[in-house]
Amino acid sequence: MHRFDAETADLLRAVFDVTRLRLGFDPVPLDGPASPAELTARAGQTITPDGIGGRRALEIFDEVLARACISADHPRNLAFIPAAPTRSAVLFDLLVGASSIYGGSWMEGAGAVHAENEALRWLADLAGLPAEAGGVFVPGGTVGNLSALAAARHAARERLAVAGLPEPPRWRFVCGEEAHSSLYQAASVLDVELVAVPAGEDGRLTGPRLAAALDELAARAGSAGAGSARAGSAGLGGAAGSAGTVGADGVFAVVATAGTTQFGIVDDLRGIVDVARARGLWVHADGAYGLAALAAPSARPHFDGIADVDSFIVDPHKWLFAPFDACALVYRDPAIARAAHGPQQAGYLDVLDSAANWNPSDYAIGLSRRARGLPFWFSLAAHGTQAYADALERTLATARSAAAQITARPELELVRPPQLSVVVFRRRGWNDADYHRWGDNLLRAGFAFVPPTRHGSETVARFAIVNPRTTPGDIEAILTTMQ
Repeated sequence: MHRFDAETADLLRAVFDVTRLRLGFDPVPLDGPASPAELTARAGQTITPDGIGGRRALEIFDEVLARACISADHPRNLAFIPAAPTRSAVLFDLLVGASSIYGGSWMEGAGAVHAENEALRWLADLAGLPAEAGGVFVPGGTVGNLSALAAARHAARERLAVAGLPEPPRWRFVCGEEAHSSLYQAASVLDVELVAVPAGEDGRLTGPRLAAALDELAARAGSAGAGSARAGSAGLGGAAGSAGTVGADGVFAVVATAGTTQFGIVDDLRGIVDVARARGLWVHADGAYGLAALAAPSARPHFDGIADVDSFIVDPHKWLFAPFDACALVYRDPAIARAAHGPQQAGYLDVLDSAANWNPSDYAIGLSRRARGLPFWFSLAAHGTQAYADALERTLATARSAAAQITARPELELVRPPQLSVVVFRRRGWNDADYHRWGDNLLRAGFAFVPPTRHGSETVARFAIVNPRTTPGDIEAILTTMQ
């Protein structure tokens, strides 16, 4: 099992044949799901005492199992937030797997960590964060948001401890009602309360709405107990010297969404930062999908204020053309995150010398980690950042074309004009069953993957355009099926 022999060499050639074929498809097959019974019948028993051999296992994966997985990089896969990894990133992912690199410490993976940090530096520079900013690649936005919020609460606790004050009865963080579901998971794991602030007609959390919500929370806490604990906010990454406080309301952070999953809406980052800074609150930006657009010059004005946040996330496996799974978590002041997350304590870990070296496991939840940022780094290094800007601009142009085509068709109507590359619209006269039947038929035919979504009580259609190979012609062909 652990020797490179003739059988391994034969399997290597077979794996590269399958990889070459798949990368050569233009486009890749869309494929589709199958039931457990169907897969059992087609694949047969794969785990046996004597093994079925590498060739046979590869055949079953290629001919049965892989074809029951929808291709995230198909140009007419417009569901959820799909993916569009570059060919170079996919190929390098093979090398990362074959290299068996541990990416949790500098001692064991210095070269990999150095490369990952270069990619993180590019993202930090796009956002306008200072030179000392840095972070880590984690599996996805859920872990990224959770890790950032854990750091934010740790910072608030430290300020109270330094001031000799008790913790509030209940810790809370505030976000907009359109925020991602992963924040509700983070609140549950951290055992804190999530306070969702209603958005305006434009779907955004704004500075004035945030201020009103924070004032209401403070007033409630004040009426509940006159002796609330308060401590100055100095020590937060971007809030040093502000007049903010940690009070009995227990609010330790505000989460702004930089591109909602449902509509691609960017919150009022400038207004949120200004309100939060006045109160000494950590500001985290969840840009898992949308912050990729910082690389597109035409979209940068949407993100005014991002340079002043304390942390942000962006998923390169969404709109920055990397393979699954990679979320970039970046902190304004990584020392605060390191105080919250590391170094982990164990006798065998003392040799890692976290004081002198950059150990990625010190900046997020988790110790064991794959060097998951390397395929993203390789693609950036190979193609250059201008190619990324051009690719993002193509997707934005396709989204604008989709909106224009929808507006031009009398049977269709935009639910809201797109801000980034998510386009939500309705087919006049259709009900819930019509949308689901339409989406199911498209997938069954291997033509497109466009499942409907819910907006309030209404079922509507939605395009998430993150693939530069998706064209206005693809959009036209899909829309024509709605007649």
